[in-house]
Amino acid sequence: MFKKGRIIIYIGKATSLRDRVRSYFSRGVIETRGQAIVNMVELATSVSFKKTDSVLEALILESALIKEYQPKYNVREKDDKSYFYVAITQEDYPRIFTIRGRDLLVCDRSKFSDIFGPFPHGGELKDALKIIRKIFPFRDKCTPNSGKPCFQAQIGLCPGVCDGSISKIDYANNIRNIKLFFEGKKTKILKSLEKEMHSFAKIHEFEKANEIKKQIFGLKHIEDVALIKNKEGVDSFDKKDIFRIEAYDISHTGGINRVGVMTVVENGEIKISDYRKFKIKDADKSAGDVNDLKQVLDRRFFHEEWRLPNLIVVDGAVAQKNATEKTLNGLRLGIPVVAVTKDEYHRPKRILGKREIYNKYEREILLANNEAHRFAISYHKKLRRIV
Repeated sequence: MFKKGRIIIYIGKATSLRDRVRSYFSRGVIETRGQAIVNMVELATSVSFKKTDSVLEALILESALIKEYQPKYNVREKDDKSYFYVAITQEDYPRIFTIRGRDLLVCDRSKFSDIFGPFPHGGELKDALKIIRKIFPFRDKCTPNSGKPCFQAQIGLCPGVCDGSISKIDYANNIRNIKLFFEGKKTKILKSLEKEMHSFAKIHEFEKANEIKKQIFGLKHIEDVALIKNKEGVDSFDKKDIFRIEAYDISHTGGINRVGVMTVVENGEIKISDYRKFKIKDADKSAGDVNDLKQVLDRRFFHEEWRLPNLIVVDGAVAQKNATEKTLNGLRLGIPVVAVTKDEYHRPKRILGKREIYNKYEREILLANNEAHRFAISYHKKLRRIV
């Protein structure tokens, strides 16, 4: 990435390298960016770059390189004190939190096993930790083995240190993977997790193997996950050129020939090439549509090659919406969900979900839902004819 013998004067990240470089040569740069930027541009003789898989990994790489090379136009005395760091405590069940440089200077460093940084952008760092925590849950404030799950444990962000549902060894593995991630070693984590997953599968520990599979999924889709800042993250998705809605529906006749489907609407247009059919496996007539929906969602989200949706639409009411959100929480995905309820003539009656979402995308939501209903019935009828 960097040529030997060259002096590095600045390190930064950008989604568009062309736009970033062009901004340094715009009119009025001295008024808008300051004399230091002008001086930097005058000294620069070349630009090198390294591509990352996600914005999140670019943030971590930027921090690691700044720490290693100490570029003149990145590191200044006043910045060192205002920059943020990630601290991991020296405990049986380590805590992870952010800390400012000025606070780090006066605290007892022996309490920490690892410190990562500096990170120039505090807001981005906090978002990064939220994303990492969805993949590798960790403790921040709760008391180990207190017997009662903390709030973070109830929403899946603490692995159960508080109520003793995770062992010290398993928790240490989570912390180890987080450390490796902050060291920029995602490939090493993936190889280790895949090996561990296969080991559990061989001894029929399928529940543990499935948990690891979810972590692998999260790491491989971190670019999509990084866009999801919260469960209502519609605005963050709008920064992408494509807004993808996936709609799901279940169809059967008296519990026979149970099927599920997924339809896709991107930027207001149906995308038939991405439609998918799911024949319900081991169908239990008494299980109901909600359990069938869970099965369809589980099977859909284990397809790592499929792009993640920006919004999910389910046909049904509160039960279907809650089941979908529970499945997504289990995968540590914060994709917003809406449900379309119908009247006795199967016409849309109400949309359940965040008002700001369905107000903005009502037409697309109803289009996706109608397509899912049509596609499900068509697939179900086809199976009936075959039988």
